[in-house]
Amino acid sequence: MIRSSGQSFEASLRRGLSRNLYSDFPPLPSPEDFPNWAFEPKPYFRFDILHRSKKSLARVGKITTPHGVIDTPGFVAVGTNAALKATDFPSANDAGQQLIFSNTYHLMLHPGTDIIREAGGIHKFTGRLNHPFITDSGGFQVFSLAYGSVHESRESGGELKRSKPRGNKRHWRSDVTGQNAVTVTEEHVIFKSYRDGSNVLLTPESSIKAQKEIGADIIIPLDELPPHHIDRDTLEKSLERSHRWEVRSLREHLKDSRTRQQAIFCVVHGGTDVELRTRSLNYLTSLPWDGYAIGGSLGNGREELKTLLNWMMPLFNTEGRKEKCRHLLGIADVESVESAVRMGVDTMDSAYPTKLARHGTLMTEAGLIRIKRGQHAKSYGMKIDESCECSTCMHYDRAYICHLFKANEPLGLQLASVHNIYFMNKVMASMRSKIYDGEI
Repeated sequence: MIRSSGQSFEASLRRGLSRNLYSDFPPLPSPEDFPNWAFEPKPYFRFDILHRSKKSLARVGKITTPHGVIDTPGFVAVGTNAALKATDFPSANDAGQQLIFSNTYHLMLHPGTDIIREAGGIHKFTGRLNHPFITDSGGFQVFSLAYGSVHESRESGGELKRSKPRGNKRHWRSDVTGQNAVTVTEEHVIFKSYRDGSNVLLTPESSIKAQKEIGADIIIPLDELPPHHIDRDTLEKSLERSHRWEVRSLREHLKDSRTRQQAIFCVVHGGTDVELRTRSLNYLTSLPWDGYAIGGSLGNGREELKTLLNWMMPLFNTEGRKEKCRHLLGIADVESVESAVRMGVDTMDSAYPTKLARHGTLMTEAGLIRIKRGQHAKSYGMKIDESCECSTCMHYDRAYICHLFKANEPLGLQLASVHNIYFMNKVMASMRSKIYDGEI
């Protein structure tokens, strides 16, 4: 832990970008600057494409990791603190959940990556021995602590958040967000712990070291995430910094990658700017990453996301790129999933299904159900979704689940979460079948 100057994220970003304009950074390394063995297939991580659609860019595949297989296209549930909200891993596994996404920032702060390492890694720590994990770099907090959620950034026009408590999250301090929360320099990011307000230093190298202690099957390099509303010059400088940070992350990873058995995905940036995102994609895919993630600002809503994927995803479909898996970061509502799969996205993560469940919204083939509404109080014998075979639908009806939510019984949250996780995995299984059958 170190102390920062209290400089705002916006001010530090301006200072760093101003310095970039007048200082020459060493040129980014080329593929020739990496060892030949880094480009070779990994015995512990493999992506096999089983079928390619003739109607779209969609494909069916299988990712093999040291802790299990991931069928693609696949949904990735978010378990920020190495735990899913309102349900346990065995229940999620039974609902078809394969890959879980956990957050390095939160795990660094509690319980600490040293604790997870001493426990034998995240799989032994959580008891989820035969299913894979993916962790992010912790860099998302650079964006979220200073600018709020993606939605808040859009609503505010990219203005810094005011420091304030986060709703009913009593363990969040009121001084961990806003102008004094985040400092960004070329070397590192400093942001405040939501637990005790202490300053936390994160570098590309320390992020990778933390993820190696956590021990996930797939890890992500540190990158910078500017807000949605940003001028092109600032976006370009941020993109360049992300490239430098990702290269530093990759070099740190390669130091012991042959013994750690972890894959690393790059993160393609550039916002919705065609030239910048194309530049990012072309450069990063030339380096020895094990897969590609698509991150940064993905547009203002589903239509902009769809437009972005329509022109960008064909760029992945060239020799040397098309054989690696592609992950869409932070997007997994049903409508967006369908568009992404058609454009060749293999996996996508989101907290959307479990967040819906905790608020009493259940996913069905006919649309969303608000189970707390009085119309469900006497829905005796009626399943949430007539075609669903999840453990919730096999044992409970709408009337009982409505009662649980009205009575604020925690069981309601668990049953709803299991159902929504099962539903998302059923959607993905259906899409895989449709690709095989030539419908997608």
